[in-house]
Formats: sequence, C-alpha cells, structure tokens
Amino acid sequence: MMKTLSAAIVLSLGLGVAAPVLAGSGHGHGAMPMAEQKAQMSDGEIKKLDAAGGRVTIKHGPLHSLGMGAMTMTFHAEGAMLKDRKPGDKVRFMAEDRDGKLTVTTMETAQ
Repeated sequence: MMKTLSAAIVLSLGLGVAAPVLAGSGHGHGAMPMAEQKAQMSDGEIKKLDAAGGRVTIKHGPLHSLGMGAMTMTFHAEGAMLKDRKPGDKVRFMAEDRDGKLTVTTMETAQ
C-alpha cells in the first residue's frame, strides 16, 4: 500500500511539472508568446506584390520559423496584410508552411 501511494505521489508531481511544458508545446504561432514570436521574425524587402492575388515576393534573410536561409521568394499572404505596401518597403515578417503553401502570417514595417 505504501509503495502504491508513494508511486502515485511521484507520478502526480511529475505530471504537475510536465503539464505546463506539454501545454505550451503546440506548433501554432498563435500560442507562442509575443516576445518569442518577435524573435522568430525575419527581415526582408518587398520586391513585388499582387495584393489582389494574395502574393508577395520578398528578398529576405534567414527564415527562422521555416529553417531556411536567405533568398528571394514568393509567399502567399492575405490581401489586407499587403494593403498600403509597395516594392522597396523594408519589413519584418513570419511565414509558415500551410498545406504546402509558404504563407506570410505576420508582417510589420521594419524599424
């Protein structure tokens, strides 16, 4: 009986410590703390955009969120995110692979 009780206590304590870690291990960036999300953002320059078609070409540094190096590539993006942007704009952004489409999920003007 004592061994069973001791094992239950140890297991409960272990789960109590692991639960917050497991809860925060989701891959969606919506659950990522804002400071961590900002650190994951990449610097880039808009080279071409098609707001109506939801596409933007960005010359960028390393994409930390995707594990990719610096290059120029076209991403999908919501038209609203591209509103009032133009080629030559310096931006900070985050992109994700959404069902095989590289998609800008966050974009802000670079400071």
